[in-house]
Amino acid sequence: MSITLALLAAVFASLTAILAKIGMENINSNLATAIRTVVVLMMAFLIVVITGNFDSINEISANALWFILFSGFATGLSWLFFFKALAAGDVSKVVPIDKSSVVLTIILSFLVLGEPAEPFVIAGGAVIAVGTFILIGKSEEKKRFSGSQLYILHAILAAVFAALTSILAKIGMEGVDSNTATFLRTIVILVFAWAIVFFKGNHKEMKKISKKGYLFLTLSGISTGLSWLCYFAAVAIGKVSIVAPIDKFSVVITMLLSFILLKEKAAKSTIIGGIVITAGTILLIL
Repeated sequence: MSITLALLAAVFASLTAILAKIGMENINSNLATAIRTVVVLMMAFLIVVITGNFDSINEISANALWFILFSGFATGLSWLFFFKALAAGDVSKVVPIDKSSVVLTIILSFLVLGEPAEPFVIAGGAVIAVGTFILIGKSEEKKRFSGSQLYILHAILAAVFAALTSILAKIGMEGVDSNTATFLRTIVILVFAWAIVFFKGNHKEMKKISKKGYLFLTLSGISTGLSWLCYFAAVAIGKVSIVAPIDKFSVVITMLLSFILLKEKAAKSTIIGGIVITAGTILLIL
């Protein structure tokens, strides 16, 4: 069941990136993140109410609650860096770098969660790391790090905080309903995202967003909500070192959709890097 949920999370995650890229045209990335978070919170709240788990919030221990909240904070940072990278770089390059968080997640699952360091898991993580470096491309590596390559740093930071999200969530969700935990995490992210929007004055740009922009940001938020609900349900019942890699299959789906729908150029390094990352992910599942 955890594998099925992780695969569904991957599908919805790939749609999130594509829909967000379309909806973020001429929109500040922080504002786009905040708007999407409102949609995710509404979805999470409805799921909690429908499943009858709203009253269970009072039963969550203080220790579990802190880890869930810290997980939400890490997610907020991951989102901000991810959508900053997405606004400046190609989806086909940003998403795979961000999804390389699986390598760090695997390492932390061994060190923090005590999950077994199986040979295929270690080999798969190493292959994914190699694929990420290939994907960035030789031309990017040789250039002096300037504003045009800053999206790479943002994508890497997004990956680091995404890894922390999974580990903190796994600890905090011990004995806690996954939908309820997702709802609480989203509240933290919502406050975090809108605080940054108002601090930077980006809220003034809301009137400039077109109906198309709002539509695709809303659809992106729905996809995110569905992806989260599936992913954290899988994390709750499965091993993080297995669930996270399966979820990262969204890299391949996202790259294909970016070539087909967004007409992004299929660079040689991008294709090779994607294939290597896929091979590494398969090793992790074996």
